[in-house]
Amino acid sequence: MKVDTLIVGAGAAGLMAAAHCGGSVLVVDHAKKAGDKIRISGGGRCNFTNLYASPENFLSQNPHFCKSALARYTQWDFIDLVTRHGIAYHEKTLGQLFCNGSAKEIIAMLMAEMEAAKAQLWLQTSVTKVQKTDQGFSVALQKGDQATDLTCTNLIIATGGKSIPKMGATGWGYDIAAQFGLEVVETRAGLVPLTFGPDVMADVAPMSGLSLNASVQTRDTQFEEGLLCTHRGLSGPSILQISSYWTPSTPISVNLDPKGYILPALRETRQKTGKRAVHNVLADHLPTKLAQMMVDKAGLAGNLADQSDSHLARLEDCYRKWMLTPSGTEGYRTAEVTLGGVSTADLNSQTMQAKDVNGLYFIGEVVDVTGWLGGFNFQWAWSSAVAAGRAIKTQSR
Repeated sequence: MKVDTLIVGAGAAGLMAAAHCGGSVLVVDHAKKAGDKIRISGGGRCNFTNLYASPENFLSQNPHFCKSALARYTQWDFIDLVTRHGIAYHEKTLGQLFCNGSAKEIIAMLMAEMEAAKAQLWLQTSVTKVQKTDQGFSVALQKGDQATDLTCTNLIIATGGKSIPKMGATGWGYDIAAQFGLEVVETRAGLVPLTFGPDVMADVAPMSGLSLNASVQTRDTQFEEGLLCTHRGLSGPSILQISSYWTPSTPISVNLDPKGYILPALRETRQKTGKRAVHNVLADHLPTKLAQMMVDKAGLAGNLADQSDSHLARLEDCYRKWMLTPSGTEGYRTAEVTLGGVSTADLNSQTMQAKDVNGLYFIGEVVDVTGWLGGFNFQWAWSSAVAAGRAIKTQSR
């Protein structure tokens, strides 16, 4: 069997690329269904892009690499595609766009685009061997008991990273990169809840389920979004965001009053109704258990009227500079993305083709480009896929 382009991976990037390559295209995936991660994303509604997507929202050893693809296929281009397919959507917060209905609408759209391009899709199909040839690649496929030998001019690796292994995620794409001599930047879990040792968990575990807005910082990076206490540690958007920047043994600082409203309010209450217990007054502004914990950390007791300005300043330090050192993360099991991947130094930023292996392309999460939480990783999937697809289509003319 011979095709112009073989795409390995029927996720967001792979399906998108299939619609843009031209010529004969075959997409293969070992999963039972295409777009499994799309299906579960955004609580089943798929946060498919972000209004504010820009290179500043991505991590990579080369922060400039993503600029070309993102500039040539933008969030507005994908929004136009969604609109043409009649998919209703809304902005949730911070530019995040979600389907009004179901993430399945995005999968159906991608499948329709792929079918319009006459690309084929083989599911429950594994790649058992890849070899370079003078004309392109020789690939061995296994679908159940049936083995197929295939040749292709172009090979696109769109297999994603290691995140959420229960959905079939593996490091296969990195193995292929290494096979052909490309460097792989060390991978780790990103956009993932943080875990803590027994001392911290003694405080956090009893507050499991508690959520509030907070600003979380590590070194010079800071995010202000929701924070969630769990029986395993801390989660929520602010924690997931900071996890991509956190490094082991480094503390994080949690600010439970990012706008600085609480201290003035405590001083005003002290003048008007100072006979209230200090923890009860703080509970007007923070969840009760959290307020009690912060008062205990500050070593305060008694009524608010008994607290001096220095006492209140000490209390403010506790809830605005809650210093915690994570013991680790929940790992790939719950990570939304994989940091690291195929080194951008070995790829052409305009085409996503390996610089030293003609016809070999890497797109999406398998590449060392990782977006923030909020639709940015989907936008990278769309943009990098279109970059590779258009390059292949241009070359075939």
